[in-house]
Amino acid sequence: MPCYVALLEQEELDRRAQEARGRYSCCTLCPRQCKANRLAGEKGVCKVLDVAIVSSAFAHFGEESVLVGRHGSGTIFFSECNLRCVFCQNFEVSHGGEGREVSDDVLARIMLRLQDEGCHNINLVTPSHVVPNILGALSIARRQGLRLPIVYNTSAYDSLDTLRLLDKVVDIYMPDFKFASKALSKRYLKAEDYPEVAFQAIKEMHRQVGDLKVSEDGIAQKGVLVRHLVMPSHLEDTREVLRLVASISKHTYLNLMAQYRPLGYAYRYPEINRRVTKDEVLLAYHEARKIGLYRFAE
Repeated sequence: MPCYVALLEQEELDRRAQEARGRYSCCTLCPRQCKANRLAGEKGVCKVLDVAIVSSAFAHFGEESVLVGRHGSGTIFFSECNLRCVFCQNFEVSHGGEGREVSDDVLARIMLRLQDEGCHNINLVTPSHVVPNILGALSIARRQGLRLPIVYNTSAYDSLDTLRLLDKVVDIYMPDFKFASKALSKRYLKAEDYPEVAFQAIKEMHRQVGDLKVSEDGIAQKGVLVRHLVMPSHLEDTREVLRLVASISKHTYLNLMAQYRPLGYAYRYPEINRRVTKDEVLLAYHEARKIGLYRFAE
């Protein structure tokens, strides 16, 4: 049974949705701490007001096998982002804001449609800046029969206060631990504090749900799945990211992603203006195993 089912029976989900929405009046939902009054039309770094923007929603078969199963992961892509990754692999969505505004009611209907299509979970991509809308939609959807596990698919640039609102709501956390270096984070993400924020956020995620648990038929049920995009020219930083992941738990389920391409503004940075090589990816796996990590996503 998904975590949020019990919360709704206690009316706690409603309370958290209301509390989260109140934060829009002086937004501190993410580590940017913009304090924009999003209810009054002010925009912060994420450029979103008090209504979520959805780029697409469908049964996704390109995610990790433990999420996809036979029927796909019910993936909802939210537009805009609280990071400014110069190389973003979904640049048109995260920087360009492609998509349409949806009310919490419509977002709830999207979740229910994905359930009706047979998806194994609801996979919320880039959710950090629209948590109040997600909680509001979940409250509505649960009353109408939503029963799928919730996947929080994030950059890990998440506020601890906001993550605590998601305790016993999210079943599976899927953070992307990008960099361990402040200098690289400042250069590529426009967020110098990213490494410490991400590390503390992933620790909190692990406290809430623990290591990833998978059912007998190979479907993720609850826990943390960490992603790391292997970047060209930065194996030393990958090694440090992996060390930090292992310090949280050596049983962490890990996806070392090899799909980097120089998109967005990557052409402005010569050292990352190429695809990652096979050797770089193999070395990343070698480093992970040497550190003691052993659970790798397919």
